[in-house]
Amino acid sequence: MVPMIDTPPPSPPVVTPPGADVKKRAYPLDESVVERLTPTMKRFCLQERVAVLTGAGRGLGYNMAQALAEAGVRGMAILDLLPEGEQAARELAEQTGVDVLFYPIDITQELVVQQTVQDIMDHFGRIDILINSAGIADSNMPAETYDMHRFRRLIEINLIGNFAVAQAVGQAMIRTNTHGSIINIASMSGSIVNYPQQQSCYNASKAALIQMTKSLAAEWAQYGIRVNAISPGYMDTALNRVPELEAEKKMWIERTPQRRLGGVDELNNLAVLLASDASAFMTGSDIIIDGGYTLW
Repeated sequence: MVPMIDTPPPSPPVVTPPGADVKKRAYPLDESVVERLTPTMKRFCLQERVAVLTGAGRGLGYNMAQALAEAGVRGMAILDLLPEGEQAARELAEQTGVDVLFYPIDITQELVVQQTVQDIMDHFGRIDILINSAGIADSNMPAETYDMHRFRRLIEINLIGNFAVAQAVGQAMIRTNTHGSIINIASMSGSIVNYPQQQSCYNASKAALIQMTKSLAAEWAQYGIRVNAISPGYMDTALNRVPELEAEKKMWIERTPQRRLGGVDELNNLAVLLASDASAFMTGSDIIIDGGYTLW
């Protein structure tokens, strides 16, 4: 009988090596390449389409904006309160040749959202894709002492603000008979209770966003509009790369079957899939991308 040997699990791989925080450039889609693609691969291309992205001034939202540009969109609008959004839009346009606009708006302001969407329609004539990635997070806040003002503000942004943008874009799609795709960036926190951090409001907001996604999908299917959600797990973003979170990050990695955090560009291909005809029969889905965290 061969004796059993206890071997320690491999060390978690380095998700983001030193220097990788430098913003990667995006590349334009070569039309001559598209012509040679097979029918299957062509379904992932987004030529002649116009996209709107909220919260895409930096981070995961900006990475998904780069992905849509590389997949061939002809126009894009970035909606974000962060001033970095203006430079991000300019760089993306210079790198890919895509017509990229930037609107520094607060998505909780309904009238501003409506006017902005109308401005985008006036400029591009249509909207085919919406990625709602704007949101904030409160963490390590016990429910019994949670400040109600902060609770309301988080719900206002993560849920009501995202609904306001989806509603305005949905109205535009219906008005122009555009069979578009709306993608809400939710979280695995909408399906589980995270450990060890206490974040009842954030979890509740993402659970509500997932249910809102399903409801909009059911209502707007008659107009040819698809609505889906992406629910990321723990991602190795700049916001998570701070000393205060090191102890928690070790717990997150230990509880993830892949034993790592997600890379900043690992939502990109999923966003392109949901935005494209490659997912034409998908609506109302919540896709969890978490390295297996929610399996245990």
